[in-house]
Amino acid sequence: MLKPGTPAPVLTLPDQEGRPFDLATAWSKGPIVLFFYPKANSAVCTKEACAFRDAFADLRTLQASVIGISRDTCDAQREFATQWGLPFPLLSDVPGEAHRAYDVQRLLGLVSERITYVIGNDGLIKGAYSGLLGSDRHVREALDVLRRQSSL
Repeated sequence: MLKPGTPAPVLTLPDQEGRPFDLATAWSKGPIVLFFYPKANSAVCTKEACAFRDAFADLRTLQASVIGISRDTCDAQREFATQWGLPFPLLSDVPGEAHRAYDVQRLLGLVSERITYVIGNDGLIKGAYSGLLGSDRHVREALDVLRRQSSL
């Protein structure tokens, strides 16, 4: 996992509609919460994505955007976003380029880690949290980092 203070890797990935999505452009407009999840529509990943959905207004109040990334295809991401009413982009990283750049490992060679990064508009990682099962804690950790940053 990348540590706070580290420059966030600059990447462009396809979103759920297949359109290029540039991370640097996103964070230049304000902080982003970038969450990596193992598999669209799996139980814990659905709980995590829905927790970000449910906290979306609070995150936006702190000027943050939310972006999810998994190794799923654009079609799988689109179905996931539609089924659960997710109001944020889901990026497809089938080849694992973003996973490698953001040091998101595969556990036991099978399942990707669940990591959430908060990236400031300066492109630096402000916070990072890893936890495979505590999906709702990712939202709480992101909110805590954003609140601390907004009070500086």
